[in-house]
Amino acid sequence: MTQTRTAAFFDLDKTIIATSSAAAFSRPFFAGGLISRADVIRSAYAHFLFMAGGADADQTERLRAHLSSLVTGWDVETVSRIVAETLHDHIDPVVYAEAVELIEAHHERGHDVVVVSASGSELVEPIAAVLGADHTISSRMEVVDGLFTGQIDFYAYGENKAVALRELAEREGYDLAASYAYSDSVTDAPMLAAVGHAAAVNPDRTLRRLAEESGWDVLTFSRPVALRTGLSAATPLLAAAGVAAVAVVAWLVVRGLRRRRAVPGPQDRVRTP
Repeated sequence: MTQTRTAAFFDLDKTIIATSSAAAFSRPFFAGGLISRADVIRSAYAHFLFMAGGADADQTERLRAHLSSLVTGWDVETVSRIVAETLHDHIDPVVYAEAVELIEAHHERGHDVVVVSASGSELVEPIAAVLGADHTISSRMEVVDGLFTGQIDFYAYGENKAVALRELAEREGYDLAASYAYSDSVTDAPMLAAVGHAAAVNPDRTLRRLAEESGWDVLTFSRPVALRTGLSAATPLLAAAGVAAVAVVAWLVVRGLRRRRAVPGPQDRVRTP
């Protein structure tokens, strides 16, 4: 297949939104009876580590195992209803204006936009639909008889993100050398290295150093904006959100718990070929 199309791959947590998607839903899950008060406290601690970038691999694995166990047996329809009712309340206010503008700028240039996230597909796809994204890459959780089993079929994490990115590029005919990628996390280095134009968003010291060594751009996103006011009128909004239980698991599974900008143009910090 002749690869002539261009794509822009966006990480979700702390790149498109200013928080973690899992933490954003901890309160409605508690209110809906899916998690206990103790689980909320654990979620808050995990969120702190994630935002501070302070969790090591062992902590991440322990939290992953706990959360995988936590969602085992959750009813998919119940989770779907909770997320559908609360998606805009908990996600809209924390979307970075700079990310929304960059997504729109890529679309204006005819680029496909792909949201890539360690969170589960049941959460990522509704958020991506709100943003008008063309495709998603995300983790996949096993469901049997309408219930989450706690098993994870695919981790969209680390090298797996890059593998899925290349597979999507093959199917869709994307020229990765001409494509773009954006992420805040050093665990996404394989994804950033897979494209010709990579940018580290709000990077910590480790990712900033890697960006400098790799010739990647560094962007600062600092303006969370209500999504429905930040999107243009032409951008499709989500009518009904999908299931989101796996967001709680997948965020910690694979994240290591860890100004208006055109594309490309004279004010753009992303390099062109």
